[in-house]
Amino acid sequence: MSEKKDSETPAKPSQQPMVVATSKRRAPIVLIIVAAVILCAAAGFGGMKLYYAISNKNNSEVTPRQTVADDGNQQITQEEEVIANVVEKVSPSVVSIVTSSQTTSFYGGVQEEEGAGSGVIVSSDGYILTNKHVVDGVSTVNVVLHDGTTYENVKVLGSDPLNDIAFLKIDDVADLAAAELGDSSSIRVGQKVVAIGNSLGQYQNTVTSGIVSGTGRPISAQAGDQVEHLTDLIQTDAAINPGNSGGPLLNLSGQVIGINTAIVEDAQGIGFAIPINATKGTLKGVLEGKGVQRAYLGVTYISITATVAKEYSLPVKRGAFVYNGNEPAVVSDSPAAQAGVQDRDIITKVGDLEVGAKGEVGSLVAEYAPGDTIELTILRNSQTLTVKVTLAAYQS
Repeated sequence: MSEKKDSETPAKPSQQPMVVATSKRRAPIVLIIVAAVILCAAAGFGGMKLYYAISNKNNSEVTPRQTVADDGNQQITQEEEVIANVVEKVSPSVVSIVTSSQTTSFYGGVQEEEGAGSGVIVSSDGYILTNKHVVDGVSTVNVVLHDGTTYENVKVLGSDPLNDIAFLKIDDVADLAAAELGDSSSIRVGQKVVAIGNSLGQYQNTVTSGIVSGTGRPISAQAGDQVEHLTDLIQTDAAINPGNSGGPLLNLSGQVIGINTAIVEDAQGIGFAIPINATKGTLKGVLEGKGVQRAYLGVTYISITATVAKEYSLPVKRGAFVYNGNEPAVVSDSPAAQAGVQDRDIITKVGDLEVGAKGEVGSLVAEYAPGDTIELTILRNSQTLTVKVTLAAYQS
C-alpha cells in the first residue's frame, strides 16, 4: 500500500530504481569494415564510370538555392505547422532566469555561484511563474526575455509552502506577452505536448515535444542538498533538461498546462511538470496584490487505489480516504473541521471535479484562494453528503 498524507504534509513516495540494460556487440564494427573494403574495390573498378557520369552532368540543374516547390523544408506537415504555431505564440512569454548567490568556501572565503532556470510570464505587468528551487536562497535574480531584453534585480515575491512554485515580479512594465493558462484537470494520457525552456542554462527557448506519459505521479525531487516530495505531477517524454525548470509545458493550443520541474537523472524520456491548476489559487492572490498565500483545507488522507480500497475495505476505488492511523485525520479548528468533515470520510469530489480522475485533493483545493468557499462531496457510511468549506490560508 502506498500512503500519502494531505497536501500539507505529503508522505515520501516509494521509488524503484531504474535500470537501463545495454549490450555492446562487435558485429556492427565488422560490418562497417567489410563495407569499407567493398566500397574501395568498387571505386577501383568503377572509378572511371563515376567520374564520367559526374563530368557530364548538366551543371545548369545545380542551383545555389532550391525553389520553394523543391525545398523539403517548405513542405510542412499539419503537425509541424501546429507545433510551430505554438512556439510562435508562446515563446515571447518564456523567460530565462539567471541567478547568483554567495557561498562560503571551506577556507572561509566568499564565492559567487550562478544558476539558471526558466519561467513564464503570466501577466502583462510583469508577474512570472517559476520553480521554487530555481530562486530559493539566491542573492539576485535577472530575467532575460525572448528578444534578449534583460531585467536585473527582479523581485522574488515568495513561494508556495507546499509546492515547488515561486512568483517573481518585474517592476515598471506594462506590455509584456503573457501566456494563456489552460486546464490541467482535463489532460489526457497520450496527448501531444510541447516544452520550452532555457536548456542547460545556455540554449535559450529550446523547444521539445512529446506526449503526456502519465498523470498523478508522486516523486521525491532533489535540488542541491534539499529533497522535496511532490505529488500529482504530469509525466511527459518531452525532453526536459537542467535549466528547463520553471518553463511551461503546453498543449497544442498554446496553453500552459504545467510547469516543468524535475527529471529522472538515470532515465530517458521521463520528466515531470506541476499541473498548472495547482498554482491558480495562489496566483490569483498574487495578481490581486495579496501576496503569496496557499489555500488550506486541513485533512490528512490516503489517495484511494484498488489496493488501498481492498486493504481498508472501502466501497470505492477512487477518492481520498480521510485517515491518519491512530492520529486525528482532521486538524482541529481547520476549515475541514468547521465544515463537519470526519475521520474515515471519503472525499469523492471537490466542486464538480472527481477526486482521482481529475487530480488529488491537494491539487484540486490549490485551484482556489484562501477565503473561497468550495463544496466537497463525501461518502460516509454508504451515504453521500455535500458540505461547504471556506478555505483558510496555510500557516507554515
